Amino acid sequence: MAALLCEKSAATMRSMDTAPEADQVQVEIYRRMTPERRLQAGIELSRTCRELLAEGVRSRHPEYDEPSVRLAVIRILLPENLFLTAYPQGRHILP
Repeated sequence: MAALLCEKSAATMRSMDTAPEADQVQVEIYRRMTPERRLQAGIELSRTCRELLAEGVRSRHPEYDEPSVRLAVIRILLPENLFLTAYPQGRHILP
């Protein structure tokens, strides 16, 4: 059942800017990876996304120091009510 869900998820999570053939090659690469390597790839992708978000915040808000950039990234990632509950001091931080 888990394999069926993964295949179904992979089929519905295709990139809009990638040819179906290239997308299938990428899916096959992930299928051949060990679970540990897939986890490592996911962690690397998450880290890269956060770095890109931080660069976007820095470009929009050059006046922000690093703690403010960090809070702005967190604000982007969390639902607004959760962010404000967890980080009330960040109410003035805009993404």
